[in-house]
Amino acid sequence: MTEVSQFTRIMAIDYGTKRIGLALTDPLITFAYPYKTILNDSNLWYELEKIVRDQNVSKIVLGYPLKENGEPSSITNNVLKFKKQLEEKLGLEVLLRDERYSSSIAKEIINKSITKKSKRRDKSLLDKGSAAIILQDYLNELGKLS
Repeated sequence: MTEVSQFTRIMAIDYGTKRIGLALTDPLITFAYPYKTILNDSNLWYELEKIVRDQNVSKIVLGYPLKENGEPSSITNNVLKFKKQLEEKLGLEVLLRDERYSSSIAKEIINKSITKKSKRRDKSLLDKGSAAIILQDYLNELGKLS
């Protein structure tokens, strides 16, 4: 029997039409770390519900894709629909967070920290890394507001 933690976590999602990157906070909600990448397929909702339950997720931060000039991108409407589905199906608060530059920052971190070129090509690293950047940015802002 698994023990249920009294602590909750925040999860970040970097939405993509093929893959979805996920990041979580530690139980004390002080830092973010890349968690996993899941496929955006028929198992998506099962996977998300299981993670929310198993990791005791209380809130979701969803990357909001904008062009560099702040205008909506080609995938922005998909993300807004996904946000609504998350709220309805998971019953959690979902906050949108500007995700501009998260992929380039994650790519830079991957290039500096992973020496094997073949491992750096793994696109799932970028997806979950981007989610962690989005989540850490949110946590940093929360800290400034306290």
